[in-house]
Amino acid sequence: MTTLHVVATKNRRGWTLVGVEHSAVSEVARLDQAAGEMREALAFLSGLPADGFDIDVMPKIPEAFQVEQAEAARLRAQASNARAAAAGHSRNAARVLAAAGLSMRDIGHVMGISHQRAHQLVKARR
Repeated sequence: MTTLHVVATKNRRGWTLVGVEHSAVSEVARLDQAAGEMREALAFLSGLPADGFDIDVMPKIPEAFQVEQAEAARLRAQASNARAAAAGHSRNAARVLAAAGLSMRDIGHVMGISHQRAHQLVKARR
């Protein structure tokens, strides 16, 4: 299916929309309205049926957004890795206590978790 592109630029009241392949121009208050607003004009200018193409709305956004978004993704991945490592150490800690002869209730008490959770940690696969 054909994809037609629309560039969206922020203005005082909302967004100015400009078709890339066809010079349709419009305005909307919100980005989620862009494709619907441009569909009829793009269909007319392209000669395609209104349901015969996809619309890719490309908002012009500040470059600083890309930098911040990339850093947020990096930190989320780092946090995910840290959570996985912490979970592994919690399992190992529970196993150390179990190997030392502590009951599940005592393991739970020492670790500040329920005895059920202590059992899960001790029995979990690595």
